Amino acid sequence: MTEDPSSLPVDPPESLEAGAPEPEVLADNTGLSHVLRRVRWDKVGLFIVSLFLFILAINLMKEGARALAPLVRDVFDVNTPANALGFGWLFAYLILSGSPVAAAALAFFDAGVITQMETFTMITGSRLGASFIVLFIGFIYVIRGRDRSSGLSMGLLALLVAGTTHLAGLVLGVPLLQSGVLDGIQFGSGAALTSVVDVLFGPVTAFFRSFLPEWSLFIVGMVVIMGSFSLFDRCLPQMSIKESQVGRVSRMVYRPWVMFLLGAGVTMISMSVSVSLSILVPLSNRGFVRRENVIPYIMGANITTFIDTLLAAVLLSNHAAFTVVLVEMFTIALVSGIILLTFYRRYEHAMLVSVSWITQNSRNLAFFMIAIFAIPIILLLV
Repeated sequence: MTEDPSSLPVDPPESLEAGAPEPEVLADNTGLSHVLRRVRWDKVGLFIVSLFLFILAINLMKEGARALAPLVRDVFDVNTPANALGFGWLFAYLILSGSPVAAAALAFFDAGVITQMETFTMITGSRLGASFIVLFIGFIYVIRGRDRSSGLSMGLLALLVAGTTHLAGLVLGVPLLQSGVLDGIQFGSGAALTSVVDVLFGPVTAFFRSFLPEWSLFIVGMVVIMGSFSLFDRCLPQMSIKESQVGRVSRMVYRPWVMFLLGAGVTMISMSVSVSLSILVPLSNRGFVRRENVIPYIMGANITTFIDTLLAAVLLSNHAAFTVVLVEMFTIALVSGIILLTFYRRYEHAMLVSVSWITQNSRNLAFFMIAIFAIPIILLLV
């Protein structure tokens, strides 16, 4: 006798078995409301505030730059590209950051204080001085009892790689800038963006101008832009390296192009070469990366660090300033690409031998430290 199928017991669907959530709960856990609950709204708020302060700082520096012309031209005697190179270099040492100095160079250029070529060399100087923060952090590690060679290696590599690539880029960039080949490449919506900025930030800038001397607006802008970078650093996610991932990471760092792209990506996100390079010091001291593996990382970081400077040029709505930054990025990318594709192993060997010589004894280290301060001072005075 055949049983009626309708009388047979029916197994409950898998979604209704013991311990399984209801379909509605699953939908809720994977839906928009669940995503919104996972968003760190405090970090989103910090990002918005940091962006607001960055744009405000550019406007304040633009307003105050013209009043500082006598100080820059007569007191600091910035009248040649060599003077501007030394000025930007020392300025970055002073504030331990290159991006605010690069933005200041654009503000000076927009106000007619320095020429386009002087702007180009001042930005190059700011990038040469920006790597000093990595050496400074390494010095702190040495004071805390770390080995001098391991503590200072990353900072020295950052300075040497930045010095060689940016100086080579300077040689290529000067004729390229003079030729005007890249003048036609511009950010198309610059005018529309500037009009929005004027509407939103014009009243705030006018408020500061109503009770502060014009020259002090530049100083206020410098303080604000450094604060904006600090807030932006705080809104980045905290990264940790799990022990189970060390093997995978160690395999990746042996590939120069992987490290090159990683350095470019981290710096693009953080918009600060000081931040992206500074994390190399603790990673090196903990044995996660070796100094020979970070040279391509430093190269990549030195290219995308210009992203915030490029944004500053767009906010100023100055086509010539945009071209200066574009030439900087293009030449550094070209130099780095040539090194990686042709003679990277020889270049790597030269950098490592130089670092070993500098850290070999106190005399060599003292000579190097005197040199990196004496060269920009000489450039400023010639």
